[in-house]
Amino acid sequence: MDFPGLVGPRFDPGSVWLVGAGPGDPGLLTLHAAYALGQADVVVHDALVSEAILSLAPQARLELAGKRAGGIRTQQLGINNQLIRLARQGQRVVRLKGGDPLVFGRGGEEALALAAAGIPFRIVPGISAGIGATAACSIPLTHRNLARSVAFATGHDSSGDLAAVDWHALSRGSEVLVFYMAQRRIGQIAARLIEAGRAPDEPVALISNATRPDQDVRIATLATAAEAVRAVPPGAATLILVGSVIALRPLLAAWQQTEPMTVEASNAKASGATPPARIHA
Repeated sequence: MDFPGLVGPRFDPGSVWLVGAGPGDPGLLTLHAAYALGQADVVVHDALVSEAILSLAPQARLELAGKRAGGIRTQQLGINNQLIRLARQGQRVVRLKGGDPLVFGRGGEEALALAAAGIPFRIVPGISAGIGATAACSIPLTHRNLARSVAFATGHDSSGDLAAVDWHALSRGSEVLVFYMAQRRIGQIAARLIEAGRAPDEPVALISNATRPDQDVRIATLATAAEAVRAVPPGAATLILVGSVIALRPLLAAWQQTEPMTVEASNAKASGATPPARIHA
């Protein structure tokens, strides 16, 4: 993929790029990310990465490292070893993650593993879902008159249980709260926040498949969130937002343009490459 006036950095054989794919819209990829996809020999991707984005690497072999809740799952140690093995084979490896690789993406763990193995790597930041999803559904994360602080938190720990965070500190410390991977635990989270002093009628937004054509937004409250989440499409990647800024959505949504960028179906053919092989790691 060429970008007039820009010269991409060297992507050496035997190295790994940890790349953020953004929240879903191919147009929200960074230039570094698009360039890396066009240079890679192998793309090791999470289940959340869209087919449209994967099609930007028609020359590469695709290897799925599943991390989606309830579906195919690969243990993190296995993914670390997979990246090291591929790099030692002399491959140019892209480790492609939804959002940003270092925001609840375990990119830090993978970078540490690569460093310990002596594998050169590069980190390519992506637009995190906490930024891209809220913008796409007309909810500003901050506003001078409504919210001057925001906190990002995970909804569960490595075992799948409710994350062991200080709920009182989290509740008091930020006016807006953004929860990743919290769909299955939102009832417990809402109860903890109410116990910590948040109002039961505080708005909650459930944002699924953000920035994609099938984006779905549901508005509830802390008191009703556990019931509202049952209507979220099964398997949909869902971000959960808590805060008064949600009240701005009706003022903005009717006027905001949100159509995502598309990728031409002939992308692979235009490159002259054969369709990429797929491997489930």
